[in-house]
Amino acid sequence: MASKGTYQKPPQKRLFVALMGVTCLLVVGLIYLGWYIPTMGLANIHPDLPRIVGMVFAVLSGIAVLGTALLVLTTAFGKDILGTKFMRGVVIKFLLPLIEQMGKLCGISKDTIRQSFVAMNNSLVISQRLKVKPDRILILLPHCLQLAECEIKVTGEINKCMRCGRCDIMGLADLAQRYQVDISVATGGTLARKVIIEKRPKLVLAVACERDLTSGIKDCYPLPVIGVLNDRPFGPCFNTRVDVEKIDAALRSVLA
Repeated sequence: MASKGTYQKPPQKRLFVALMGVTCLLVVGLIYLGWYIPTMGLANIHPDLPRIVGMVFAVLSGIAVLGTALLVLTTAFGKDILGTKFMRGVVIKFLLPLIEQMGKLCGISKDTIRQSFVAMNNSLVISQRLKVKPDRILILLPHCLQLAECEIKVTGEINKCMRCGRCDIMGLADLAQRYQVDISVATGGTLARKVIIEKRPKLVLAVACERDLTSGIKDCYPLPVIGVLNDRPFGPCFNTRVDVEKIDAALRSVLA
C-alpha cells in the first residue's frame, strides 16, 4: 500500500493482453468443437453441409485471431491501426467479462485484472490521437479525494476549495483552471453519470478505484474515458490521493 506522499506504480496492460490471448485461443477451440462435434450429424443431412459449416466457423475463428492481433499491435505501437474504436467496444462489452472469469480460474484478483484493463483502455483511447478542445473535456473526481475532516464540501462545486493544500483537490482545481477544463467531484456512480449527461463532454478523464473506473468506462462507452487510479494510503474511500502529474500529462496528450 502506498504511503502518504508517494504513489503506486502505474498498472501494466501486459496481464490483460496475455489473458486476452489465452481467451482468444479458448474461443477458437470452442468454435472448432462447435463445428467438429455436429459434423457427423450434418453429413447425414447433406454431404456438403459439414464443409460449409466448417468454413463459417473458420471465418469466425479468423475474426477472433485477427481482432486479438489488431488489439495487441495497437497497444504495442500506440497507433490506431484499424477500427480501434470498435475494437475497444469489443474489449469492454465482451472480452472483459470473459477475461475476468479467466483470471478467476488462474487465481488472479479482480482488482489486478481491472488495473490492467484500465491501462489497456487508456492505451486504446490514446492510440486514437484525439485532440479535444478544453471546454469539451471533463475531469471527474471521487469525493474521497477530499480530506474527510474538511468542513467545506466541494461536491458539485470544486471552486469552493480554500486551497489549503492538505489534499490533492487544490492541485487538481488549479490544473483545471490553468487549462480551462471542466472539473467535477461526484459522490458515486449515479451522480457521475448525471454530471456526464449534463456536461456532454467529448472526453472524460476520470479518477477512481479499479471497480468504479471499470464500471464507469463500460457505462460511458463509446465516450472515450482515460482512467487514472487513485491511491488509498488510509484504506478504500477515505482520504485517497492521486498523482496530479499523471492528470497533467494525460490532459496535455489530448488537448487541442
